[in-house]
Order: sequence, then structure tokens, then C-alpha cells
Amino acid sequence: MSMLIHWVTQIIVFLLLATIIDLLVPANSMKKYIQFAVGLILILIFLKPVFYLFHIDMKQAIQTTFQEQQDEIFEKDMVKNNLKLKKSEIESSERAYILEQMAVQLKNLANKSLGEEFQQEIADIHFKFKEGTSQSYENLDKVIVYLQEMKGGEGNVDAVNEVEIDTKQTEHEENVHDDEAIAERLQQIWELDEEKLILRWEGGST
Repeated sequence: MSMLIHWVTQIIVFLLLATIIDLLVPANSMKKYIQFAVGLILILIFLKPVFYLFHIDMKQAIQTTFQEQQDEIFEKDMVKNNLKLKKSEIESSERAYILEQMAVQLKNLANKSLGEEFQQEIADIHFKFKEGTSQSYENLDKVIVYLQEMKGGEGNVDAVNEVEIDTKQTEHEENVHDDEAIAERLQQIWELDEEKLILRWEGGST
């Protein structure tokens, strides 16, 4: 209500001022321009409530549009992050599958020969790759092979009564000799450089 009273007061005051200006301005070519300007201002005063309402709507529309844009950007970022996460998970699964298949293939190539010659078999294989390179056979830095005695099959002997013989030094020398022979055999089968191969025994290490 106060806004309406203020608006009507502005109209009345401006009409009085326009009348005074019309009386004071001499009748010449400038008078019609002054009358035009006064008439235009009066029209603007009459339309002030419309402009005011329009201004409020525009403000709300801008705020609503801005919020909608923010929500849309947030949703796009969420979708993008989810896609990146899923892509990373897929790539990790693919890498794990490739490494597993590589280990299986290397085992299949070597186990028969190790069983026949040394009565040993590969329990597990771990890979280390050169830093900053893709996980491929060409980029191998280390191949860690875990060995164990063969379980079942030819070459195994049934358990007998335990006999203790103090031949620790001899056993150590034989183990070292077996490690060297096994490592050399694996290097030949896998076409692998000596410095890349590490042998470890189940329950211990070389």
C-alpha cells in the first residue's frame, strides 16, 4: 500500500513540476522538445510499477537459471567422475587378467621341464615392470618365481622313516647348484635376461 501511495505522490509532484516548467519555458522551437521529454518521463513514472514487477521476475529468473546451470554442471562432473572411475576399474581388471594369463603361459612353458629335470614346479609368478611403461612382456623389469617341490606325478618318493645326517654344508651347496641350474633353464625357456629373474622357494627365499 505504501508503494502505491509513493507512486501516486510522484505522479502528482511531477505533474505540478511539468506545469511550472511549461509556464516558464518560452514559446520557441525548444519548448516542444522539452514537452516531449517531460511527457516521456511522465510515461515512465506511470509504468514504474510494471518495471518494478518485471525487475523482480528477472531477478528470480536469473537466480533460477544460475542454479539450474550449477546443478547441470555438478551432474556432468559427477557423470564424468563416475565414467573415469569405471574406466579405471575396467583397466585395472584388464591388467590383472593379462598378468594372470601371462603367468599361466609361463608356468605351462616351464613346469614340465622343471618337473622332469629338478622335480620342482612353479607355485606363483610375480611381475615388476619398468617405471613409466606399459605392462607388457617387453617392459619386464623383474620376474619373481616362487618354486616348490612337485606334488604328485613321477619323481616323487613315498615318505620313509626320518634319518638325520649332518650334511648342512653339502645341502646348501646342492641348493645353490639347483638354483643356478633352474634359473639358467628358465632363462632359456622364457628367453629372459639373467638380471631380470629372481627365484624364491615356498617357505623361504634365495
